[in-house]
Amino acid sequence: MLDGRYRVDARIAVGGMATVYRALDTRLDRVLALKVMHPALAADGSFVERFIREAKSVARLAHPNVVQVFDQGADGSYVYLAMEYVAGCTLRDVLRERGALQPRAALDILEPVLAALGAAHRAGFVHRDMKPENVLIGDDGRVKVADFGLVRSVDTVTSTTGAVLGTVSYLAPEQIEQGTAEPRVDVYACGVVLYEMLTGGKPHSGDSPAQVLYQHIHQDVPPPSALVPGLASALDELVAAATARIPEVRPQDAVALLARVREARQGLSAGQLDALPPQALSAEHDNAGDRTSVIPRSLTVPRPLPVNEEEQIAGGVQHTSRLQAPPVPPRRRPKRLLLTVIAAVLVIFGAGAGVWYINSGQFTKVPPLLSKTEVQARERLRAAGLDVGQVKREYNDAVQRGTVIGTDPAPGSRIRGHDAVTLTVSLGPETVNVPDVTGRPLAEARTRLKADGLEPGMVTREFSDGVPEGSVIGTTPQAGTKRHAGSAIALTVSKGSPVDVPDVTGDDPADARQTLTDAGLKVVIAPDRVNSEYDKGKVAQQSPGDGSQAAKGDTVTLTLSKGPQMVEVPDVTGDSVSDAHTALEGAGFKVSEDRGLLGLFGDTVKKQSVKGGDTAPKGSTITITIR
Repeated sequence: MLDGRYRVDARIAVGGMATVYRALDTRLDRVLALKVMHPALAADGSFVERFIREAKSVARLAHPNVVQVFDQGADGSYVYLAMEYVAGCTLRDVLRERGALQPRAALDILEPVLAALGAAHRAGFVHRDMKPENVLIGDDGRVKVADFGLVRSVDTVTSTTGAVLGTVSYLAPEQIEQGTAEPRVDVYACGVVLYEMLTGGKPHSGDSPAQVLYQHIHQDVPPPSALVPGLASALDELVAAATARIPEVRPQDAVALLARVREARQGLSAGQLDALPPQALSAEHDNAGDRTSVIPRSLTVPRPLPVNEEEQIAGGVQHTSRLQAPPVPPRRRPKRLLLTVIAAVLVIFGAGAGVWYINSGQFTKVPPLLSKTEVQARERLRAAGLDVGQVKREYNDAVQRGTVIGTDPAPGSRIRGHDAVTLTVSLGPETVNVPDVTGRPLAEARTRLKADGLEPGMVTREFSDGVPEGSVIGTTPQAGTKRHAGSAIALTVSKGSPVDVPDVTGDDPADARQTLTDAGLKVVIAPDRVNSEYDKGKVAQQSPGDGSQAAKGDTVTLTLSKGPQMVEVPDVTGDSVSDAHTALEGAGFKVSEDRGLLGLFGDTVKKQSVKGGDTAPKGSTITITIR
């Protein structure tokens, strides 16, 4: 029993910061989750103070996709949070069981996650520890984000202990280097989670946390389609935009990323959304980098670490076998002894021929893979009965990005069937200049960026009088800037010259259509009608409305009127002026006062233009006479 109130029933999970239990609130008879800080952290007064302060802030986040915080307290050395209990599993459980997910399922999970984070970002908080373990999927299908325990206010830096708080596999480069906490670090983590859902594996891995941190800083997250051929390019673009190593290139917060996700989903066909992921990707999962950790700043220094020599040798060990004649047992009969000796001699002399014949089916040769794409190389290895081992990536000024530049063993080498071949794949030139694609159509600009070893990133659209619609206004970073090969380049694309949307409310639909068409806009009539102040059949509403700007060819939706809604007029005769206003305006009417000379100082309604109990169009004006 904790704090005389919470009966602890079972342990749910253990993390780097706390242990979570299922418990019963004996006062309210409610099942909930208790998150209890580890004693070592609970002994740190400043940490506990921050934990409590931030927990109170998160408790104010009322959002259906955020795990609610009910209570916070301490019982002796136990500092705890009482939270909503979600019966179900975590996204990590799903990934362990299924591996890669279909794009539709991945987006169905990502959207509510971004909605929850968006509410936090707009409230001024950053989660800082987004990962599959903190995404809860209820038995009823609801998705909730948990563990806002590391949340901080926007634009703060963790500097009190000289350490970075978080989970190494999902840390953004600026989070590692400066400890920055701003919404874009959550955007980066969500991009990594999306990559993991689409491929079944993490983009960066290593033998130590420092190696993973180094890759976050110096290597871009590869496109998911490199591991799962056939994935839509829009999904590659989503991952590239969210995980851009330059924070300014990423969407500014989860709300902006959610808009990108929904836009991408609309452009995907049913076949692309329901593409089946390869089962091979679900075979293994290394959860060494899944726990929230306090990482010493010294481990985040961006430097390559040597691979352990013993592990390197063990990874490529060659298994050999020896053929030995069996020992001759004592007292064996001469005939048996003679046959044994003859067999041994045959084995020895046959080692160069007979043994080769017996074992020839166990060996094959490494096929030629140089100049092949990574996908082609994987297919050739599978066809040869070989596995793909480690995939190394190196910069190369002469070989195009994504092309195989070396294998271990080398092509033509004799190798046992089903052994693994290590691939070395080109990252392209280490640094490239961002090309000038201003004025080029978007498709052409994307092709040019890829040809130069860069990845097309986020696309934003703006009005432009000088650049034709659909062509590039500019890039971020600007043309001529040096960037690592494979970096994502954001594109700003022209929507053409802006068109002022004319006001057609109250017009006849035919006249409204002509007015809007003359302005270069398309027109759609909404199927439903609404009550309005305008006569039946006239335009009641338009979207976008008067004063808005649109691109040439954009669509304006018109909603027609059902005519005014007739509403019963309240009887306010004898009421005070204030009460009359409240009653009439509450019923949907406008109010006009007629005081005359005798009513200048009066406060009683003597008459009203429409009698109480009669009906009048909603929104019309009722005149009250005051004496």
